Amino acid sequence: MLIRIDPASSRPLSAQIAASVRRALTGGELRGGDRLPPARDVARSLGVNMHTVLKGYQELKAEGLIDLRPGRGAVVTAAAPRSRARLLEAGHHLVALARESGFSDEETLALVRECLAPPAGGGGR
Repeated sequence: MLIRIDPASSRPLSAQIAASVRRALTGGELRGGDRLPPARDVARSLGVNMHTVLKGYQELKAEGLIDLRPGRGAVVTAAAPRSRARLLEAGHHLVALARESGFSDEETLALVRECLAPPAGGGGR
């Protein structure tokens, strides 16, 4: 699995690392039980601090996509469906785009709620 970052991006490097893993999950390149490359190896290949990689891995753990265990490394959870990874990546992209556009978090939530609301006119979806 190849993890890529864009040093010129305004998105934090750890978030880019997490996004790269999410894309690998949604694309089927990674599946439940697969091991991620050791943080030390990823850091060396990307030229970043190992703690930056670990922060990205922690983000994925908080999302329920990977499990981190000492001595075992980072492993994709068996319950990490591709659809969840895809939605999480889309959500992160939405938040980044909203912030770049000057939206507050509250305005972004209001926008999402507006999208979730049933269409005007009482018709079903």
